[in-house]
Amino acid sequence: MHKKVEKQITLVVQARVGSSRLPGKTLLPILGETLLYRMVERLQQVKRIVSIVIATSTNVEDDSIERLCKEKGWDCYRGSLNDLLDRHWQVAALTEADIILKIPSDCPLIDPKVIDKVLDYYIENEGAFDYVSNLHPATYPDGNDVEVMSMACLTKAWEEAVKPMELEHTTPYIWENPNKFCIGNVEWETGLNYSMSHRFTIDYYEDYQFIKRVFEELYPVKPQFDLQDILDLLDEQPAIYDLNKAYAGVNWYRHHLKELKTVDESMTVVK
Repeated sequence: MHKKVEKQITLVVQARVGSSRLPGKTLLPILGETLLYRMVERLQQVKRIVSIVIATSTNVEDDSIERLCKEKGWDCYRGSLNDLLDRHWQVAALTEADIILKIPSDCPLIDPKVIDKVLDYYIENEGAFDYVSNLHPATYPDGNDVEVMSMACLTKAWEEAVKPMELEHTTPYIWENPNKFCIGNVEWETGLNYSMSHRFTIDYYEDYQFIKRVFEELYPVKPQFDLQDILDLLDEQPAIYDLNKAYAGVNWYRHHLKELKTVDESMTVVK
């Protein structure tokens, strides 16, 4: 009997210091550590064995990301600033990945159990999908973004994608071409859709205020707090929800509605 060979799963966190709306957001302080540290701390709770790699750019301003990685003992890769597709592919190739997990660094409140759910769905349906996410359509609160793909899938996108938008956002070429890829989606088991009403991601200072308060309220009591704990907190203290509610539903899609075939105005708020 042949021993089952475990798949190499590489979890890629794209992170950079530069941000037009909130510069240095990944290094903002949360309970004595950086926001990126608090996020990696949550990613380390994923139940399957994954290799976490912080993928940043070669720009001088991102030296601080590399320094943080060395200080914390995290793997770090530096590549193109604007070609995130290449950055992800290079990390996957260097780690000899069979499966790539894409998690953006602006999701510090991401629930590890949500990652488990999407990854399990991909693995338990081995061979059925090239790409699985919880974003097409999205139903979870914004900031629980999980994308899983095979190395063959990522490589095909890397070889064929040419539009700046496809390179910058890594995966649009995949989910915009369902004729070329077998695509799966995981919806929130509650049957609810909070993707446009609850914002757990960071792009504005108000988002930082929200995330900081959530950590301050929940982390000291339960470091491994989950999505339901956050929702319960917001029910108990609606003033926290109000901190960034003005940006609920605002996402990067709004800049590319003319280019995207599978996204429409119902999936974003133009501000």
